[in-house]
Amino acid sequence: MVAQILYISTPEFGIPSLQLLARDPRFRVVGVVTQPDKPAGRGLRLTPPPVKTAALELGLPLFQPSSLCDPDVQAAISALAPDVAAVAAYGQWIPAEIFDLPPKRSLNLHPSLLPRHRGAAPVPGALLAGDDQVGLSVLFVEEEMDAGDLLGQVAVPVGKEDTAGSLMARLAHLGAPFFVETLAAWVAGEIEPQPQDHSQATWIGRMPKGAGLVDWTRPAFEIARACRAFAPWPGTFTFFEGKRLLIHRATPLDASGPPGTAPGAVLRHGAGLAVVTGDGLLQLDRIQLEGRRILDAMELARGQRQLVGAVLHGQEPSP
Repeated sequence: MVAQILYISTPEFGIPSLQLLARDPRFRVVGVVTQPDKPAGRGLRLTPPPVKTAALELGLPLFQPSSLCDPDVQAAISALAPDVAAVAAYGQWIPAEIFDLPPKRSLNLHPSLLPRHRGAAPVPGALLAGDDQVGLSVLFVEEEMDAGDLLGQVAVPVGKEDTAGSLMARLAHLGAPFFVETLAAWVAGEIEPQPQDHSQATWIGRMPKGAGLVDWTRPAFEIARACRAFAPWPGTFTFFEGKRLLIHRATPLDASGPPGTAPGAVLRHGAGLAVVTGDGLLQLDRIQLEGRRILDAMELARGQRQLVGAVLHGQEPSP
């Protein structure tokens, strides 16, 4: 029996699973639900979400409702008669009228080892916490976000150079076959769902645009984690002579600055540059001054000689 599946997703994370489902003879994708086109870039041109582009390339029926709470939208989706729904980072509220519609329910692919790191930013949350592994969970969509029973999990190690961007790309590709096989096993009645241990749940919400602003009184290892957690968005940054200075890569050092040196002070350390923090030194590896290209820190310092000895600011300068 071929299962009719409704796919609900928006970002690049959802593309590999959609492509795999569209080629799998066990499924027929009867519709793809994604968010509306949104203004993006300097010109604020209307830009389609990545899953829309993938769905059109696959020739699949596409829906871009502004809200899934609209009764007309719910009626149109009901008319598709899906047996099961697959959700992968949709980014909007999914009401019970949608997730309870398919007889085989709605399954969500979430990029964490639930119940750890529920919420909208599980991978940045894992990096900020210093976790040595992330993972993927398939669970039922319920009223409470990321709290449904589990149908499968897989752990993925975190490399020392991994960023949120590199981990999400890896999880998307590893998650596609895992998600499809879990969906197939569930539809075939081969999985017994397991409840989560809600007492162990942690939460990580959406990252605001200013989350990457460095507080130099924090320990060096925390700031280095933030550089990885906030790459590529919203970026980790500070201010130098009134201009934004993006820190693309940094390394915490087991060293400290001269006694009395203020947090944020830039020093020469060995063959490179380091910044005094609330605990230890942070070596600057790859940085970018506002309006310039990304450079090795010492290369930027050669063009900005006042950088050594400056104090970087953890707040935006007043106009």
